Order: sequence, then structure tokens, then C-alpha cells
Amino acid sequence: MRAEIFSVGTELLLGEIVDTNAAYLAQQLSALGIDLYYISQIGDNLGRLVDALKRAKSRSDLTIITGGLGPTEDDLTREAIAETLGERMVVQPDLERELRDFFARRHREMPETNVKQATLIPSARAIPNPVGTAPGWWVEKDGWIVVAMPGVPSEMKRMWEHEVAPRLRDCCGGAVIYSRTLKVIGLGESTVEEMIRPLLSSSNPTLATYAKNDGIHVRLAAKAANQEEAERLIAGPEARVREILGDSIYGVNDETLESVVGQLLQKKGLTLATMESCSGGFLASLITDVPGSSAYFRGGVVAYSNDMKVAMGVDRQTIEKYGAVSAETAAAMARAIRQRTGADIGLAVTGVAGPSLLEGKPVGTAHIALDLQGRPAALYQVFGTMRAQIKRMSALNALNLLRLELIK
Repeated sequence: MRAEIFSVGTELLLGEIVDTNAAYLAQQLSALGIDLYYISQIGDNLGRLVDALKRAKSRSDLTIITGGLGPTEDDLTREAIAETLGERMVVQPDLERELRDFFARRHREMPETNVKQATLIPSARAIPNPVGTAPGWWVEKDGWIVVAMPGVPSEMKRMWEHEVAPRLRDCCGGAVIYSRTLKVIGLGESTVEEMIRPLLSSSNPTLATYAKNDGIHVRLAAKAANQEEAERLIAGPEARVREILGDSIYGVNDETLESVVGQLLQKKGLTLATMESCSGGFLASLITDVPGSSAYFRGGVVAYSNDMKVAMGVDRQTIEKYGAVSAETAAAMARAIRQRTGADIGLAVTGVAGPSLLEGKPVGTAHIALDLQGRPAALYQVFGTMRAQIKRMSALNALNLLRLELIK
């Protein structure tokens, strides 16, 4: 089955929002064994929508649309599908009743413009949307399937998981494509690729490397009759990749470095506190992104100035002797925050975020230190030249230093 995805909305073309829906649906179609050939972003214009749908009808078996199902004049997905198929939209009394009940339960009066959300064409069936006002459309005509869903990601994902995916699996699914991603930090993409190069020539499963914000991803993907067989195909190469890359692999699929560190801290019953300079609070932000992090994270301080470092317990003589950007100062920061908060571990970052040199040190220089119940460990690296990149990579490498200490 040949599929394509339309993301509808002028705001996409203006760059006002990022099209996360298409990325999500692409992954989901792959898991169903449905081949995706095209992804398009189309503005809120009836003529262009109809042209795009006619083109899709001529080349694809399945077209999935997100967006354009709202109640306003510029929500034109229903009208475009109707015009493409030469059918008339008609208000469905049962859908209108459900829509009015939705507003009544929230003690709100329904604007009459919302009635368009209760329409169908003869070739369409409504797809339930219990968390929003816009039902989806499942359309079948002349061997072509069109699935239209809301653009709001939470509504779209629920509709996909509960309504659309099961129908597609029953009617259209083929061989399963299953993928597994190993996440790596501390090694560059070219280094990772060189290390696993003997495995890259495999055709099923396939292996590929990708540079991401949280490190390097190694994706293994297999095509098989079912997920169990695909997992079996991946198992051997995955074991080999793990053997080659070792502790540089910190997680799998949706795991994050901060969630992995959080699990290790909870497992060992340890608490953590942070003091940051060049990362500007990014480290604490990552840690607190994890639900339940209050169980192990005592808190963090952004000690951006030397006076603040001293106020938090760092010896001024250490800063004056070695400089604010030094392994010695980083170690003193980690020790001070551990002692001041009573945490088991102090983790500190100091460096040069730019745009100018500091203490003669180049932009991107970072010293990271941790104090684990009085036992010190340190890391020195240089992370590019962009402030945002330096802040992120300093924080991630601080977490990785902690991870490596915790798995010893």
C-alpha cells in the first residue's frame, strides 16, 4: 500500500508551528508495514488543497490528513475532500447532537459555526473524537482511502491509536517494520559509524547513525511478517553494537539521559544537587523534566558570578588561583553544593558560553565535576561555539559523567 501524509495549515508554511504530526504518523505507518512515499504541507486554501488531493488520488492508496477540521472559515479539509470526490456535505443529526452535548457538558453555548463539524459526505464515516469537537473522517471511494484527523496533536494521537490504526491494521497492513534506537553519548557520529561499519552493509535489518541533540542515535530496523520475527532479526546485530560501543550507550528508544540517571539515583537511594555557571540552569532543567525527580533532586543553583560561587561556599582563593573556568573550581563547586544541601552527590559545571574568551579560555571550554559522598570525579571538554549548543552539551555531559560513576 502506497501512502502519503498532508499537514494542513498556513501556520505550518509560515514556520509558526513545527509539524510534529507528520513525524509521528510516519513512524506509525512504518510499524504497520505501510509504505510512505510523500509528506506535504498545504496552506488553508481550497484550490490548493483540492489540487493536492487530486494528485494524491492518482498516485496513492491511502492519504492521511491532519488539520483543517475546525469550525472556522479557513478550516477547509472537509470541503476539499468533498469537492475532490464530487460529493455534497450534509449535516448529520446524530453528530450535531453529540456536538451540542459536548458544549453543554462544559456549560458553554455552541457557536453555530461549529455545525460544519457535524457534516459527512456519502463516502465518509465519522471517526469519534471524545476529547475534542472535531470528528475525523474515514473516506473510501474508487479504491482510495482518505483519513482526516484533527491537527491538535493530543486529539490526533488519541484518534490514531484508538480508531485509525486498528482499522488500517485490519484492512491494509502488510509486513511489519520494527525499529529500535540505541542512544550514544561521548562519541562523534563519524567515530560511531567507523566502529560499527562492518554491520552497516546488512540489508535486513538495516543500521544507520544519526546526530541528534542528545547524542548519536544508532537505529536498527527490520522488516518481517510480524513484530516477533522482526525483533528476532534485530537481536543479534543489537548485541554486537552493544559489545562494540559499550558504556557509551546510555538508553534505548524514548529513554532520555536524564531519565536514565534518575532511575540509577533512585535504585541506589542517592540524592543530587547541582551548581552551574555556563550551562545557565540547563542541567537542573533537564533533571526536573523527569516526573518524580523530587525524590532524588535536592535542588540547583546558577552561580553565574564569582561572588555567587563564593556565597554558596566555594573558596575565593581557589577561584583566584586557578580561575573560574578550571577543574579545581568545578570540583570546589560540586563539593560546596553537596555540603550546603546535604545531598549525596554534588554536580557542577563551569565554562565559557561566549561570545568572548574568558580568562584566556576559548568559547566552548567546559569543566564538569562531581563529588560523590566526598569522592571526586572530573571531565574537561570543548563543545563548539554556539551558546545554546554549549549549554546543552555541558549539561548532557555532566549527566553522563554522573551516569558513568553510578554504573561503576
